Amino acid sequence: MVIVTGGNGFIGSAMVWELNEAGIHDIIVCDAVDLSERKETLKKRQFHSFLHRDELFNYLKNTHDSIDCIFHMGASSSTTVTDEEFLRVNNTEYTRHLFDWCLNKNVTYIYASSASVYGDGNQGFDDKVPTSTYTPLHAYGRSKANFDMWVEKQPPTPNKWYGLRFFNVYGPNEYHKGSMLSVPYKAQKQIEETGKVKLFKSYHPDYKDGEQMRDFIYVKDITRWMLELYQLKSAPSGVYNMGFGKARTWKDLTRAAFTANNKELNIEWIEMPDNLKNQYQYITEADMSQWLTAHLSQPQWPLEKGIEDYLKNYLIAGDTYL
Repeated sequence: MVIVTGGNGFIGSAMVWELNEAGIHDIIVCDAVDLSERKETLKKRQFHSFLHRDELFNYLKNTHDSIDCIFHMGASSSTTVTDEEFLRVNNTEYTRHLFDWCLNKNVTYIYASSASVYGDGNQGFDDKVPTSTYTPLHAYGRSKANFDMWVEKQPPTPNKWYGLRFFNVYGPNEYHKGSMLSVPYKAQKQIEETGKVKLFKSYHPDYKDGEQMRDFIYVKDITRWMLELYQLKSAPSGVYNMGFGKARTWKDLTRAAFTANNKELNIEWIEMPDNLKNQYQYITEADMSQWLTAHLSQPQWPLEKGIEDYLKNYLIAGDTYL
């Protein structure tokens, strides 16, 4: 039996899909959003049962089920939330309680960290140096960094644990995320509605408009890697970057979206909101050397291939869920 928290969310539900694809159906899905409230995300998936996040610790306290792994993808993931106490309880402490349970039961623990711990990127994106090296730009990033700093101080554990710093993840099942929807999704909707895509102007002298860079990673690479960690258990415990390892520009992404629609590139440059200007990252690029040194697999979905699959086979096709 495995548990997927955040299982009715974006990466969590995609992980349930990945497990199903591997023939694994003994899954407990846990989420703060009930199946009756968000019906579509898991409608094609097979799993054992569903738990509300508030029921999880009571279940773990009393269960006699044999749990092999917890994939902890549940969290408040909005980078615009400013309530530090809310994020401490829901992101940092909840993650810590699950870590302690897995340690006591010798269960593999795979949890979602975030590339937002790296802040503005001036110190690089190296997962091999202490998390305290970096200064996150917002409360969400701090909530993730605080747990990473705590776990780095723990003595070696008998169970395997992996903290995964997701970079710019996009793909099917993200549709409930509102303002946090990926740019590929937003681009597709804008192309359909207006025939053009709006992108923020640059306010950094080293980056022209549209040349701001991100490490875009397709959700199917993320879930395949998590399955790899679960099945192999060969990589050393620790925090790992989850990106493609090569930054690409917003123009590259937008061009790929127009190509998937068989249309010419058409961009409208817009002003960035003031509340984003001081916390905007102009480049993110995962250092994947630790991951590759552990003899784990290369990403399989370069930007153009991932955008084509997402847009053509899901958004344009109309059958949008995994």
